[in-house]
Amino acid sequence: METYTLIVLLLAATIRVATPLLLAAIAGLFSERSGVIDLGLEGKMLGAAFAAAAVSATTGSAWLGLGAGMVTAVFLALLIGYACITHRGNQVVAGMAVTIMVAGLGPTLGLAWFSLGGQTPQLDGAGQRFTGVVLPWAQAAREVPFPGLIYSELLSGQNLIVYFAAALVPLSAWVFYRTRFGLRLRAVGENPHAVDTAGISVNGLRYQAVIISGVLCGVAGTYLSTAASSGFVRDMTAGKGYLALAALIFGKWKPVPTLCACLLFAFTDALATRLQGVALPGVGVIPVQFILALPYALTVLLLAGFVGKAVAPKAIGVPYSKEK
Repeated sequence: METYTLIVLLLAATIRVATPLLLAAIAGLFSERSGVIDLGLEGKMLGAAFAAAAVSATTGSAWLGLGAGMVTAVFLALLIGYACITHRGNQVVAGMAVTIMVAGLGPTLGLAWFSLGGQTPQLDGAGQRFTGVVLPWAQAAREVPFPGLIYSELLSGQNLIVYFAAALVPLSAWVFYRTRFGLRLRAVGENPHAVDTAGISVNGLRYQAVIISGVLCGVAGTYLSTAASSGFVRDMTAGKGYLALAALIFGKWKPVPTLCACLLFAFTDALATRLQGVALPGVGVIPVQFILALPYALTVLLLAGFVGKAVAPKAIGVPYSKEK
């Protein structure tokens, strides 16, 4: 019974850790399917996390913080789009430049505005954070181990952003494979010249994809600072944007496999947290450095084994210009 409870709690932690990864990975899916490499995922999430926490702390409203996070991430996405789509700049350099800029700008603004060492004030007031939603009969279901504990811990108690992330997977799959916009988006990432010949704006489609990516990164960053945490701290994304990009590649640029990759990485992260300070039989206490490196080591191993089998969109990273 104790083992069963620990497994359920571990799975609940996995869902919470996977949420920002999944949001960022689906954001990258839209951008990269259109042919724009999205190395700015980390920067957009970090910028959104700071904006959301700052606005939420100032106004007392988590929803206004969410709006600020999305606006900030869309602005950064448009900045990358302007450099890469309009001026046909190097997409890798543009994404990394935005990430580096935000990594320094966020703590600097936090220090100037709040004088808290680059952090934002703690979000402890009512309405400043996104808290868990308790579903009907969740408390009573705790008395029944199976399936009551699964219902009360996995399905109930999550915040609205977690439910949104879960719904985003089938929604994005429907958009990509059942709508005209999705068909055009996939086509522009494979053969932009054919799309242009059909009278469809290649740059227009890519800008739409970049904006969608910004919106989803804004939600992911907001989750980090106003749901998973109670404020912004320096470098709080901790490489989650790059993990999301790795999950996207591991998932072969498809929504459902990308979800599975995010859950795998999140499970490793949640397991690493549980293993800290725990003595394993015959092994002893595992060094904390090894535990913290476990999710990233798994990422490297998986990509080393599977990245060769993943076929990227043919036009990804290639600036488009009309043939003369």
